[in-house]
Amino acid sequence: MAPLQIRPLAALSDLSLARMAGRGERDASEELVRRAAGVVGDLLRRMGAGDATADDITQDAMVTALRSVAGYRGEASFATWSMKIAARLYLRRRAKEARYLLMAEPEERAGPSAEIASNARLDLDRALAQLSEPERLCVSMCHGAGLTQEEIAIALSMPLGTVKSHVTRGLKKLRVLMIAEPAGSDADE
Repeated sequence: MAPLQIRPLAALSDLSLARMAGRGERDASEELVRRAAGVVGDLLRRMGAGDATADDITQDAMVTALRSVAGYRGEASFATWSMKIAARLYLRRRAKEARYLLMAEPEERAGPSAEIASNARLDLDRALAQLSEPERLCVSMCHGAGLTQEEIAIALSMPLGTVKSHVTRGLKKLRVLMIAEPAGSDADE
């Protein structure tokens, strides 16, 4: 009888790991999280989440993904599948915060200003904030997280043509917004 050879978890497919995680194998769950958490956090930051919010939502998305790992069919990577969960959690949080701000006193709406290390990052964040939610999501997933448009379509359950339209329109708007002179510059005086 040949000795049993054990393959390292890193060599296994996401689907194999998901099946193992579904059976309660903790090492498989940890490997899936190791593969997905970084790209999920990167996506959330590109969508406009601050570091703490991105970290919180990444953790929530990983817990949610592992709780529902039986629903993972392997049509896309586990990271892509997790990004869909994270994007939805982020959009829900933003909607909840928006409802709160509508009910808040006017002085509470301004909020504290955060120090931004890079003007380029600030300009990009401002420009991204001016895109529609679907455009921002698709552009961020494509150019921020490095997913293909096909992977985005699967992750968001959107037709591929719709994803392509959102990415194209979003990038076109970003170009215009990033080239436009900022309000309050010397040119306005």
